[in-house]
Amino acid sequence: MSLEGKHAVITGGSRGIGRGIALKLAENRVKVGIHYYQNERAANDTLAEVRKRGSQGFVVQADITRPDQIKAMFKNVRAEFGKLDIFVSNARPEVPTFFQPPLDITLEQWDTAFDSQAKAFLVGVREAIPLMSNGARIFAVTYAEGSRTGGLQPWVGMGSAKAALESLVRYFAVTLAKRGITVNAISPGWTEDSVLNTLPQQAQDLIRNWHVRGWTPAGRLGTPADIGNVVSLFCSEQSAWITGQVIYADGGASLMNPGVPPEIQLG
Repeated sequence: MSLEGKHAVITGGSRGIGRGIALKLAENRVKVGIHYYQNERAANDTLAEVRKRGSQGFVVQADITRPDQIKAMFKNVRAEFGKLDIFVSNARPEVPTFFQPPLDITLEQWDTAFDSQAKAFLVGVREAIPLMSNGARIFAVTYAEGSRTGGLQPWVGMGSAKAALESLVRYFAVTLAKRGITVNAISPGWTEDSVLNTLPQQAQDLIRNWHVRGWTPAGRLGTPADIGNVVSLFCSEQSAWITGQVIYADGGASLMNPGVPPEIQLG
């Protein structure tokens, strides 16, 4: 599989899962546009790692809750690359800006969640399309468990926004199919070096131990590199017949029955 000569832009590409995707694409000689919102140092560190892997790229700042800044970001992409083969919509605001249960969440927090997900994806794809041609790939990073369950009450804003995002993936997949452009969502499970690491240590330990003891059949949490591998795989020519899907990249965690202890399920 060769992706050499292709160009990608990844929102939220400076850290965590976005960084993992950027580095895996760089290993395949993809030139990478690394978007960041506030942490320019992290973005430049990621760009340095991209270059160590034999590729090139640039960093670009934008608040993805603001359509005008998304449009400006893609103007930079046009100026730097002149074309685009891969667009990964991954950025998400920090947890305190939306993390409230249904009876407490403010309309501002609700809007932050939706503006950063469904609206940002809508605007981003429409800006990306003029730069794309047959064979291009579009991805949205989601959390499918959060979009279809209701147990983690403070996730209501982001869970609802992710559900809208996944729906939009399907609509865009139909719209762009005749152009030879695929649109898919990637749903990682709990992943190291991501939002997990922003939680209190006790919560991190509980989640890790739960998954290691069997909630993830693979016996571990995912890594940003795991998700980067999935994106790289779906960028290949051989993936052209797969579009409009939510791809679970979670080591099998989504296959487990939440009503039965993992010790019983795994036998």
